[in-house]
Amino acid sequence: MKIGKETIPRTAICTANQDTIVIRGLDLCDDAIGKMGFTEYFYLLLTGKKPGPAALAVLDATLVAIAEHGLVPSVQTARMTFAASPEALQGAVAAGLLGCGSVILGAAEQAGVLFESVRQRQMAAGVTLDDAALAVVRAYREERRSIPGYGHPLHKARDPRVDALFTVSEQVGAGQEYIRIAEAVERAILEVTGKDLRLNVSAAIPAVLLGVDYPLRALRGVPILARSAGLIAHLFEEMNRPIGFALSYQAGRATEYDGEVPPGFQADH
Repeated sequence: MKIGKETIPRTAICTANQDTIVIRGLDLCDDAIGKMGFTEYFYLLLTGKKPGPAALAVLDATLVAIAEHGLVPSVQTARMTFAASPEALQGAVAAGLLGCGSVILGAAEQAGVLFESVRQRQMAAGVTLDDAALAVVRAYREERRSIPGYGHPLHKARDPRVDALFTVSEQVGAGQEYIRIAEAVERAILEVTGKDLRLNVSAAIPAVLLGVDYPLRALRGVPILARSAGLIAHLFEEMNRPIGFALSYQAGRATEYDGEVPPGFQADH
């Protein structure tokens, strides 16, 4: 049974013969190695085009911004996995990346969808940006959907990475439309919910990247790519200063069992 339109596998990313590796039309050895930085190369792999100066600067800034933020759940998972299976670095990295979902790291793509919804509402209805943001936030509220990219457990004021990314975007002349949308949503959240939930980095990333025509559907790839670097750093530290089992022990000591027990059972203290 055939599923999908294609019957012949095709790709425009890479081909090779005995002498040459071709990446997006370029000779890897002659045109890329030693001539392109990794951020530029990633953009080329993704889109088939070399980024302009603004797109390169903004993408590079977002990768730096999201690569590392301490012993967050994905990092703890990776370090505990490595402690249990030190022969499988790739498994520990994968374990950390599997947590890139709607709450951690994956919110960048969801925030991008939110911003595009505001943009489309403004154009379709011919209303102000603030009115469009209010309408979309109210719709999210009525549907009991969370507003992705706003609020942070540590950074109660704006996440400091937000202004840093917005500054880079402005300095390199990137489009500011989605930044204005992101800030309009921030105002709308306060008006609709009464909660002062500020932009976090997961909203700043799409706000700056969509302004340089980065593909909306590939937004989740940015934190995944960036966090891979942070995970490798943590796992190298784990090799030399292991804390994976200490993290596990801490979790065990802090956990309270509140389920049923058999007669006569006495918990160890």
